[in-house]
Amino acid sequence: MGNLTDDMTRLRGEVDALRSDRGVLMQELARGVKALASTVSAMQAEFAANHAAMTRKTRKERASYVARIKKQVGRMRKENASDLAGAAQAWFGKAK
Repeated sequence: MGNLTDDMTRLRGEVDALRSDRGVLMQELARGVKALASTVSAMQAEFAANHAAMTRKTRKERASYVARIKKQVGRMRKENASDLAGAAQAWFGKAK
């Protein structure tokens, strides 16, 4: 009976040790999850800030591009009107 008692005592000790190890593992996993959540939250905040900066930059660039296009189109319309006026003068003579 001594061997059985010793084996049962040893097994009980191993079960206790494994349970303790499992508790430690669960605590480490919980800490890791908290750290990961914090990291992800910071990364999302950085993404939002970068997106806002990119939006402002793109908006300015787009406004500048549209302003240049408006100038070019205005200039081209004036040149076209001048060409048409010159052609009309050449075809029909001087307007009164």
